[in-house]
Amino acid sequence: MSQIPSVQTSFQTAEPTRPVTGVFADYQVGEFYDELFQPSGRPRRESETVFSYLQRMAFDDLKRRQLAADRSMLRLGITFNVYGDGEGTERIIPFDIVPRVLGSGEWDRLERGLNQRIAALNLFLDDIYHEQKIVKDGIVPEHVIQTAASFRRQCIGLNPPKGVWCHITGTDLVRHDDGSFYVLEDNLRCPSGVSYLLQNRQLMKQTFPALFERARVRPVDDYCSRLLDALQSLMDSKILSPSVALLTPGSYNSAYFEHSFLAQQMGIDLVEGRDLVVSDGFLHMRTTKGLERIDVLYRRIDDDFLDPNTFRADSMLGVAGLMDVYRAGRVALANAPGTGVADDKVIYAYVPQMIKYYLAQEAIIPNVPTYLCFDEAQRSHVLANLDKLVVKPANESGGYGMHIGPRSSRAEQEAIARQIEAKPRNYIAQPTLNLSRSPVIIEDGNMEGRHVDLRPFIVYGKEIFVLPGGLTRVALKRGSLVVNSSQGGGSKDTWIVAEDA
Repeated sequence: MSQIPSVQTSFQTAEPTRPVTGVFADYQVGEFYDELFQPSGRPRRESETVFSYLQRMAFDDLKRRQLAADRSMLRLGITFNVYGDGEGTERIIPFDIVPRVLGSGEWDRLERGLNQRIAALNLFLDDIYHEQKIVKDGIVPEHVIQTAASFRRQCIGLNPPKGVWCHITGTDLVRHDDGSFYVLEDNLRCPSGVSYLLQNRQLMKQTFPALFERARVRPVDDYCSRLLDALQSLMDSKILSPSVALLTPGSYNSAYFEHSFLAQQMGIDLVEGRDLVVSDGFLHMRTTKGLERIDVLYRRIDDDFLDPNTFRADSMLGVAGLMDVYRAGRVALANAPGTGVADDKVIYAYVPQMIKYYLAQEAIIPNVPTYLCFDEAQRSHVLANLDKLVVKPANESGGYGMHIGPRSSRAEQEAIARQIEAKPRNYIAQPTLNLSRSPVIIEDGNMEGRHVDLRPFIVYGKEIFVLPGGLTRVALKRGSLVVNSSQGGGSKDTWIVAEDA
């Protein structure tokens, strides 16, 4: 039985301090870790170039540039569907032009930690769909694997090309008030957001060309070429120039902008299930000139809908017979079917043990300490502290289904307690972290701190590549901890700079 984890969730609060000049004159650093400023109100070392440039600007000039960026977002059609708002309409993703800055030394450590984590998760996926040594050795309980909603028994014995299961991963990181980064969750099924990162960077180059050059920001422009190389590498031992297509559920999907953007940038076909057919043991795309063979399919639909012959029989989004072609090694799928089991938040709690088991290393980036509600002792602690903890369903995403203890009513606490007791395997709990904040331009012509997280993107081809920076997501509502685009969150460009920039 694992021990109940603990974390310090409070800290000494200083008097709110304000930078003294320019556009930041009315900005309150406050008691949270601020990404741009030290508690004294002085800029952090890696942020000095950004601060010195922006603080000399008139706020009207900064606001004008923000409005120009907003118009560009609208013109480019950079949209996301905000579910549950009663309207179901597409909106532009709010974008704030004050960049988030990380120093190269800190980033290098994060990069090593992400590389380590993806290597271990890939070994875990290969193991549980084959010999399950990690289960037999008592590191991960068997029932945790067997009851995971995204564990696909149809994938037992599969051998993905080159032994790679997780080709594209988005790992969510948060910074606590101690200044340290923690892994909040892993996203291995169909992680989204990289298109917004790339478009944000282009907008920032247009908005602050002189600042961008002066800050010596690490580039992200080669992501799509690296992604295409990684996808083609899955079949390059069999075919000289493998053909690649991106499978989308269609234009009504919330991330359709990203699907079309990535396909266009990589120069590959954007297809729906109805455009594909299995013929003569291979996957083909229907065209006006006849059938054209597809060797690699970058799929942006969940496992359940990939192949009605193998998964959900009622799926209209996938391709009948696709899994037979995949098992025969005649097409590569990215990400491989079955990877979603690693997105389960109960399995997430065991990743540090996976790293030690498979790599004989300690985790470079720690998890957020996590209580597993299927464990009786940990469940008792959770039920006694529902007013202090964040409770999450094991298989939800997008911030849905969360119970945030300090902001909950007694009735809400009683409701989540009943849900935990009914299905304890389906819930984890974590301390309420004091997420770091970053300055954001708000509507009334001022600047305030808003909570942020960070989603770096990792591509696993011939080697593991971590895109410098990542998508900084912003909780735009004052005091909110929910940063997800699907619930109205915004984004920032993330700059990795040399400390002496």
